[in-house]
Amino acid sequence: MFLQQRRFSPALFLLLPAMLSSAAALALETVTVREEAERYQYGMGVDRDYASAYRLYCIATLQGDGESAYDLGWMYLNGRGMASDDARAAGWFRLAAERGDSHSQKILDDLLPSATPVDDPGCPLRNRRPDRATIETWVRILAPSYELDANLLLAVIEVESRFNPHARSSKNARGLMQLLPATARRFEVEDIWDPFENLMGGMAYLHWLLDHYEGDLNLSLAAYNAGEHVVQRYGGIPPYTETRYYVKSINRIYNQALQSRTESSDDVGRL
Repeated sequence: MFLQQRRFSPALFLLLPAMLSSAAALALETVTVREEAERYQYGMGVDRDYASAYRLYCIATLQGDGESAYDLGWMYLNGRGMASDDARAAGWFRLAAERGDSHSQKILDDLLPSATPVDDPGCPLRNRRPDRATIETWVRILAPSYELDANLLLAVIEVESRFNPHARSSKNARGLMQLLPATARRFEVEDIWDPFENLMGGMAYLHWLLDHYEGDLNLSLAAYNAGEHVVQRYGGIPPYTETRYYVKSINRIYNQALQSRTESSDDVGRL
């Protein structure tokens, strides 16, 4: 069964993309993310891209947006960009209904009365104790919106916190990407111990650093570890054993991931 989608205005699609076009726009605003998802879903001003629509609806939903949860349910119910799946559709409609969406409850009652709602592993819901698989999924969902390679972010997380959302350093850096409270405030992280928010803040900071250092990864990583003022003082990577080991370690893990990805692509090409 195909259900007519709802709740969008053609005027939305006159907006220019506003995800992260500049270093000054680092917070992912929920309404803007949902509007961008709708542009991809309907092909308004961009090529229709259900995968991008799904990813962006997921981000908005994880930020608490009920309308985007409805949209994910609609995509699964109607098989838009993925196989039709009543159970996953019901899971998203149930979440939207819990967030006050009466139309979602009506769909559950009228169209999916026998469906057992299940969670969607492609967009795991936020929790305070995520396992590594959930963290990696969040990273891959968020990374494109910050113009970052997910493999680089996973390397940073490995070195910073070993994927421990409750990690705390002797310098009071906290969470997965080890944000200092001042850095968290700078990049609009309200709850530094919320793993999802912490990831967003760390990604925003790394995006800013790469923009500030004109794409120089080593300087950006050095500044993430030691601070921008230290990199400026030394005119490059500071002569700190910790910082140099930090930059080297992330590069090693990241390059291993890139090599593995290249080898996997080569294997596929030979099939």
